[in-house]
Amino acid sequence: MNNEYIDRINTAIAPWKSQIIDHKVYSEILRLEDVQLFMQSHVFAVWDFMSILKSLQNGLTCTSVPWFPVGSADTRYLINEIVVGEESDVDMEGNRISHFELYINAMKQCGADTNGIEKFLQKLEFSKDIDLAFNQSNVPLEAEHFVKFTFDSIAELKMHKLAAIFTFGREDLIPGMFYSLVNDINKQFPDKMAIFKYYLDRHIEVDGGHHSELAIRMLIHLCGNDPEKWREAEEASVASLKMRIQLWDGVYNRICERKPFN
Repeated sequence: MNNEYIDRINTAIAPWKSQIIDHKVYSEILRLEDVQLFMQSHVFAVWDFMSILKSLQNGLTCTSVPWFPVGSADTRYLINEIVVGEESDVDMEGNRISHFELYINAMKQCGADTNGIEKFLQKLEFSKDIDLAFNQSNVPLEAEHFVKFTFDSIAELKMHKLAAIFTFGREDLIPGMFYSLVNDINKQFPDKMAIFKYYLDRHIEVDGGHHSELAIRMLIHLCGNDPEKWREAEEASVASLKMRIQLWDGVYNRICERKPFN
């Protein structure tokens, strides 16, 4: 989609995307145990992606009663179309499921510990206090920092910045090498990795394709011809990618610490 502002953002984020795609964490994921550790942190990024999505829907559409038309109908369509796909996709048997719930199922099949994310969500639902929920849960530090950045961004209530994070901070960031590694491990443990492989396949098909295009169109609608909004969108995109690098750094260190000595 041709747009000079989108081109500028793509240029600004290119070095950071390269660091993510070429991150050393992927070369360390060689065993089932490595996948489990990866998932225990990555699941928080999957969950807060859904939180960004719902924040955009809350800000760009009417989600309360009585209903009133909010903003542009085009923008409402774009965010609602993405929500349907992310919140109500299908699992391997064709049952409706959110991408987050699909990921949790993949963790359980893989043998990854879901206690951290489940306890965190339980505490958060009860207290509505994200800091307290983290303090009362066993959450990897890199995941905590990642989620707090997201919720600080949500609290600003700037839909164009959230849309930028959603568009450029989350799509197409897992390299082909990682898919190859997962496929190799899946061949060894097909009864452990099938759901995770399916999740990644859906990520390529849905998030990296149709939803990526819709998200860019949404960002163009929200920023329009306002240079300040585009500047903030670019800054938010870069900041979100830096946080992804920190997340991957933490996962890399965690995996290396658990590697058996040669």
